[in-house]
Amino acid sequence: MKRFFYSLLIFLCTGYSFAQVSASAVVNSTAAVVEPIEITKSVDLHFGNVISGYNPGRVILSPEGSRTAYGLQLSPGNPGQVSAAEAIVKHGSYNYSITLPENFKLFNENNPNQFLLINEFTAIPELSGDDIDILKIGATLNLEANQAAGFYTNSTGFNVTVSYN
Repeated sequence: MKRFFYSLLIFLCTGYSFAQVSASAVVNSTAAVVEPIEITKSVDLHFGNVISGYNPGRVILSPEGSRTAYGLQLSPGNPGQVSAAEAIVKHGSYNYSITLPENFKLFNENNPNQFLLINEFTAIPELSGDDIDILKIGATLNLEANQAAGFYTNSTGFNVTVSYN
């Protein structure tokens, strides 16, 4: 009996312990669904009437709608329609980025081989409310020397993209 008692005592003390092989924890999860960002054009980009010259020139139209000419003249008596582009951005008070085109071409309605290049797009968002901005867009219109007269347009338009950061 003594021997059985010692064997039992040795068995219990020698490391035949039962180790825990797994554990678990409860993990909670959450998600917030936000309204998708939206952009809606409200005003198109119009450079107005421009007088071509013997040298190349350009017209810079600021996002505020003022224009400055270099190497050519603006029509003082008949400026035509002049406006920076505008778009309404609904962003739910989240930060966002703006992607503008690198360049865009306008084609002469009567001679599609003649075109004007628009580049150097700039945009300024103006806060209109807690979750709405008015995005004002300007650009630079480039004319070749002796640019052919006519109405230049491009019905495809250019893309302005807004994305949440």
